[in-house]
Amino acid sequence: MSPSPRTAPRRERARAATIDEIKQTALALMRERGTVEVRFTDIARAMDMTPPALYRYFADRDELISALIQDAYDALGTEVAEARAEVPADDIGAAFLAAAQAYRRWAHREPQQFALILGMPLPDYAAPEDGRTSEAAGRAMAQLSSLFIEARQRGELASPRLREVHPAVEDCAKLKHGHHSMVEPEHFQAMLHAWASLHGFTSLEANGHFDWMEEAARDALFGGQMRLVAEVAGLPVPPPL
Repeated sequence: MSPSPRTAPRRERARAATIDEIKQTALALMRERGTVEVRFTDIARAMDMTPPALYRYFADRDELISALIQDAYDALGTEVAEARAEVPADDIGAAFLAAAQAYRRWAHREPQQFALILGMPLPDYAAPEDGRTSEAAGRAMAQLSSLFIEARQRGELASPRLREVHPAVEDCAKLKHGHHSMVEPEHFQAMLHAWASLHGFTSLEANGHFDWMEEAARDALFGGQMRLVAEVAGLPVPPPL
């Protein structure tokens, strides 16, 4: 007797639900312990399963970590995209500030996911060869880099404060975007400077190094930092917070 047409979809839904439960359990354990390390035995115990049963869903720990990394990048990209959508599309300065605030907000709300993708590399972890985690990272980071492209297309991208580009950085620009990049090497360099500044502030705050400041002072410092970054990078300067 042939199976019912609904049998396979129901089985697939059940498998997808279990995979999601495994990932959510792993994240919950990370949050509980304040770490990004996780073991199959601990996940299985929390789910009332046997460790070998988990291997029906993930080949090993690296495959699970890769799935969590991909989810985290997608979540960060979605957060930034939604924030950008809330400001006028033709206001590049406001869009940059909204994107930066979303990046900072997400890191504060999801410290384990933030650490998983943008913290110290996990010991003995090997990224998948198919590049899916790198592709997820590219999609998330494109929410920031695309602002430079949009500013150039609108004629609003000024020369960055630092125009000298080391040949090695130029090679990185060609490797990343090819010889027909939408931005010049000096703006590729400015993109990296902007991200490094945003990430540096966010990481310092996420790790408690600004806890001695009141929240209003941290917000003001962040707003000023992003305005400075925009000015140095050649982007339209966003309004003060």
